[in-house]
Order: sequence, then structure tokens, then C-alpha cells
Amino acid sequence: MRRFLSVRLAWLGLIVLLGMLFLAATADALTPYDPNRQAYTQVLRPPNADHPLGTDEIGRDVYSRVVYGTRVSLQVGLISVSIGLLIGSLTGLAAGYAGGFVDEALMRIMDGLWAFPPLILALAITAALGQGIVNTMIAIGLVYIPAFARLTRAQTLSIRERDFIAAARIGGATPWRIMLRHVWPNVTAPIVVQASLLVAGAIITEASLSFLGLGVRPPTPSWGSMLRTGYQYLASAPWLSLAPGIAIFISVVGLNLLGDGIRQALDPRLVMRGRR
Repeated sequence: MRRFLSVRLAWLGLIVLLGMLFLAATADALTPYDPNRQAYTQVLRPPNADHPLGTDEIGRDVYSRVVYGTRVSLQVGLISVSIGLLIGSLTGLAAGYAGGFVDEALMRIMDGLWAFPPLILALAITAALGQGIVNTMIAIGLVYIPAFARLTRAQTLSIRERDFIAAARIGGATPWRIMLRHVWPNVTAPIVVQASLLVAGAIITEASLSFLGLGVRPPTPSWGSMLRTGYQYLASAPWLSLAPGIAIFISVVGLNLLGDGIRQALDPRLVMRGRR
């Protein structure tokens, strides 16, 4: 913790994350309107006292939708990365520890998934599963499985022949017990760093899918779907795109700074290099 606090930019990332959590948890209290409330007498109004960020094409309050969109983005980011981490890490553990045919078979599958650009693969999965926040989380989670599997396998290979692993084998521990009790705790540091950085990527991917009409189903407020609507009114109502665009930018930059801070905190060499 002390190392993390010594990384100045990580503080900014932590503030952004805490701010997002606060907005997501208190959205009901912070917003003056229901995010889906339509007021056809207030269509495409610019920012004003009643609507600080203006209204959209059917009179919905943009500020309320941006705040509620924080909840959607965090939910998708955290849950999708958790799906990828759980399945990918177990796959990497099994491949790295077992070796041989198991390793070859599992990693060929991972390599096949890894060959596709993440957004293209996510598009294909959501096209097959259909729109919806749950399907979006599943699609992004499946896309991230190879990244966690490859990283976990590499870390497992580096420690599986160490003395404490050999001692556990001699003591009669089962392979799964060795993997979960002895190997897993020693490979978590880089996995945590990977997860913290991929949350930002998941937010961008969800926004991209929603922008293309394959992500979160309307009228659920999503930054990506708000950008999709705003694009149609870019000349006449730029605030429709500006508000969610800034929200995505701040969230992604902040979460990346947080991930870099965690990475430096877990690698003392980077901390020392940063102090020079």
C-alpha cells in the first residue's frame, strides 16, 4: 500500500475510480430526473439551469443519463473482466502445470481466440447472443480469457519446478490443491495488474458495441449508445456527444493510471526508477 501511495499519478486514478463508484451508488439521489423520462416539450434543449447538460432528441435529461451510464460502464467493466479472469486463470493454471497434451490443446484454443482483434471477436459474439447488458458482459469476458490464460500459464511455468512445489507433490497433495494453494497465490500479482488495466478496455469495448447498436439494449443509459445518438446531431446538438465522450475519456485515463500505479507498487524496480 505504501508503494502504491508513493506513485503520484495513481492517486488521480484512485480518485477517478472512487468518483465512479460514488456516482454509480448514489445515482438515484444525484439526478433530478429519471434517465428514461421523456419530455417532448424539451427536445434537444442546450445546457440550462433545469438540464445542466441539455436534453436529447426525445427530451431525456443528458446529465441523468450520463450519471446512470456510470453504473452500466462499471458493471460491464468489472463483471466482464471477472469472467475473463476466472476462466482464463484456471485455463492458464491447468495448461502451465499439466504441460504436455493438456497444455498444447488448451493453448491452441487460446491462440485461435487471440488471433482475432478483440472488438471484432466481441462483435461476433454479441451478434450471435443478441443485445443486452448480460450478453455484452459475457462477450467481453470471453474476449479477455486468452489474455489471462497466457499470462497465468507463463507465470505458472516459471514456478512449477520450484522446491516448494516439489515438496507439496512429495507430501501427496493433489494437482488441483497444488495449483490453487501453492501456485495461484504466487502468480496473482501480474494478474491483478492485468485485470486493473483491462477494466478500462472493457469500458471502451462496451461503448464501441453500444455505439454500433450491438451492446446494451435501449433505453438503458449507456455512454456508447448516447454517442451513437449524439453522432446524428453532432452539428445541431454537440452536447449529446460531448458529455458521454468526456465521461469515457476521464474513466479510461483514470483507470489506466490506477493500473499503472498498481503495477509500479507490485514491482519495486519501477518505483525506484520513477524516483530517479
